[in-house]
Amino acid sequence: MPELKIYQSTGENSLFVEQSLQQLTPIANAEATTTVTIDENHTFQEMDGFGASFTDSSAYLINQVLDNEQKKEVMSKLFDSQDGIGLSVLRNPMGASDYARDIYSYNDMPAQVTDTKLTHFSIAHDEADIIPLLQQALEINPQIKLMASPWSAPGWMKTSGSMIAGELKQEYYQAYADYFVRYIQAFEKHGLPTYAVTPQNEPLFEPKHYPSMLMLPEAQRDFIKNYLKPSFVKHNIHTKILCYDHNWDRPDYPLTVLDYAKDEVDGVAWHWYGGNASAQSEVLKAFADKEVHFTEGSGGEWIPPFEQAFSNVMRTGIDILRNHSKSFVLWNMALDEKNGPTVPGFGKSTCRGIVTVNQETKELTYTLDYYALAHFSKFIRPKAVRIDASTNQEVIRSVAFKNTDHSIAVVLFNDSEKAENVAVKLQGKDDLSFRLASKSALSILIK
Repeated sequence: MPELKIYQSTGENSLFVEQSLQQLTPIANAEATTTVTIDENHTFQEMDGFGASFTDSSAYLINQVLDNEQKKEVMSKLFDSQDGIGLSVLRNPMGASDYARDIYSYNDMPAQVTDTKLTHFSIAHDEADIIPLLQQALEINPQIKLMASPWSAPGWMKTSGSMIAGELKQEYYQAYADYFVRYIQAFEKHGLPTYAVTPQNEPLFEPKHYPSMLMLPEAQRDFIKNYLKPSFVKHNIHTKILCYDHNWDRPDYPLTVLDYAKDEVDGVAWHWYGGNASAQSEVLKAFADKEVHFTEGSGGEWIPPFEQAFSNVMRTGIDILRNHSKSFVLWNMALDEKNGPTVPGFGKSTCRGIVTVNQETKELTYTLDYYALAHFSKFIRPKAVRIDASTNQEVIRSVAFKNTDHSIAVVLFNDSEKAENVAVKLQGKDDLSFRLASKSALSILIK
């Protein structure tokens, strides 16, 4: 029998609990068994990893509200692969997002004043909380990859004159490309290399109550091909450029960008707030050499009961990985007891963080998203390669990876309304058989 590590989640009060094979419920012989067949010879994408975002709000809560012992604990539980869940991808908003205590860019100017030479460019805001936490995370896990996405260009570059709504003016395309260069160079000086950027978060969404910028596909393809990529080449920057960074329901957007800027774009970034994960594969089929990344999905009060919310992360996470994504990144690393802080005027927040930091009591709690991410990130390590996992019953959702140490990680989720018999079939090894409760998750590491 191979060496096994098994973690199971069966409900709100039993999340990511270590088990032995003997502790799992044995198969009920009277019922049919779903077989999950693992084929190491059929390989797919290599993983960068799993993670979330140190938004301004998240970084403030962890760095300033928690005491030193709590901060040390949460950073270890987030990023240490032994004592924690080993998160390895962090997506940074470039300037303010909806989850920031105020609205800011790295080059704010008074009304009617421009700064095309970026003389006033500064990342001083991020040096208080965000940068120290990123540095700590990298110390704990040097394999972490940093991504960056703006919610808006500085207001003076836009038709609205504000970081809220509007489009990037054509005459400032070069200044905006230079803004990316300055950001990457400034973070590099802090020992923080930027692995990938997207030109704009959710470019088809233009809310009027937090930083946003409409960037149609024709504008994005022009910006990437003729300004951003040439600026990276000029400054010897090797940061990847991912296009789109929005929902699955508009695959026409990245297809439009890639048709024109194929050589300048490294991949496509996706969110889960509309459409189906199969869009990732649809675009990959048309542009087979481009990477697939999943850069944002938040849980929240719109999926209120625990079971539905936990099931959504497990089910959708497996779908994201089966549709070739190299990353699976949720949204805020931390929010408070009111699902904030948010920018002024935002209104009621319904999002959920990976952890909750209660600003009144200073209590630190780990949410269902932490434990759902753990099912993936604890065992599927950076540079793991996805291998084929097929089932004869779709109610048992599965995904499998082979790590660099040759261990096999299998993540299972029973999407049925009843318990199911499951057998995991590995080449040259005995089958692993057990009964899996309805809406429960099981992660197995086989050495």
